[in-house]
Amino acid sequence: MSDKKKHAAAYWKENLRYLVILLTIWFIASYGCGILFREELNNIRLGGFKLGFWFAQQGSIYVFVILIFVYVRLMNKLDKKYGFDE
Repeated sequence: MSDKKKHAAAYWKENLRYLVILLTIWFIASYGCGILFREELNNIRLGGFKLGFWFAQQGSIYVFVILIFVYVRLMNKLDKKYGFDE
C-alpha cells in the first residue's frame, strides 16, 4: 500500500472514531436522557419544566447542534494534521 493510501486510511479511521464518539454522546442525550432516564431527570426542574421532558423536547436538539460545532472544529484540526486543509 502506498504512503498516500496509508495516510488517507489513517485520516478516515480517525474521522470514524470522532463520528462514533459524537453520535454516542448524542444517543445518550436524546434516547437516554429523553426516554430511559426520564423518571430520574424529572425530579430536576429547568426553567419550570421537568428536565426529562426538556431533554425529550429540546435538549437533544441543543446537544446535536453543539456536537455539529465540535465536529467541525475536530475536522478542521484533523485536516491540518493530515495536510488536507486548504
